[in-house]
Amino acid sequence: MKHASRHTTGRIHGLAAIAVALLLTGCATTNPQDPLEGYNRAVFRFNDAVDRTVLKPTATAYKNVTPGFVQTGVNNFFGNLSDAWSAVNNLLQGKGEAGMGDVTRVAVNSTFGIFGLLDIASEAGIPKHNEDFGQTLGVWGVPSGPFLMLPVLGPSTVRDTAALPADFGGDIWKYKQPTNWRNIGAAVRVVDKRATLLDAGNLLEEAALDRYEFIRDGYMQRRLSQVYDGNVPRQNDADEDDDAADAATSNAEPGADPAGKAVDQPSQTVTQPVSSEKQ
Repeated sequence: MKHASRHTTGRIHGLAAIAVALLLTGCATTNPQDPLEGYNRAVFRFNDAVDRTVLKPTATAYKNVTPGFVQTGVNNFFGNLSDAWSAVNNLLQGKGEAGMGDVTRVAVNSTFGIFGLLDIASEAGIPKHNEDFGQTLGVWGVPSGPFLMLPVLGPSTVRDTAALPADFGGDIWKYKQPTNWRNIGAAVRVVDKRATLLDAGNLLEEAALDRYEFIRDGYMQRRLSQVYDGNVPRQNDADEDDDAADAATSNAEPGADPAGKAVDQPSQTVTQPVSSEKQ
């Protein structure tokens, strides 16, 4: 256990050091969310080459050769394992009902679902969640930081990258013994996940003019939505007040002060414009 703890701590420090180094050496771009765009695009090209030469052909063969019910079973099995970590993160986020729902999913699918090969819980109406420690940090108020494209792992942010050691540690399959079975299972998991994205990947290649930009913007929007469970907050009241003041100024009559009142025209009655409050 002490060795594992030191190993995890070392990975955290390593990831943090990489993130800091990238932030210090990155070139500024017009996108404030992507100050490391040059580096990120280089990693994206590397990932794309690995995907085209290894992952995509393997996933295509897997999808074409493996019976559908086997693919469903594999997907359900690893999805059941991920539900356990989702439960932990839901509870850490203060979402007790969702967390207990995840616990129930694991219990039902692990028993009646034959170790998770069957998704009995979804059929019973127990919703599935996909929570990770990056989302938990976001709920706790940790900002996402700049966008990062990680080698092999794909799109991320500084916050999500810092959360990876916890996510790796919360993966039950990581502790599977013997090691060769764990490695085989990990490889099957990656191929199965890539196979589920084949259609979306083909559509992306056909539709997007700049695939990197499309993936980056889509990832950032998706992560924001996940942190707030789809209820992304509106502008804060201060911003609304500033907008209202700007509207009053721009709508004022010529010769009016910023409040919209006439200047040096005491004999005229001028109606002060009132901007409607944002809903």
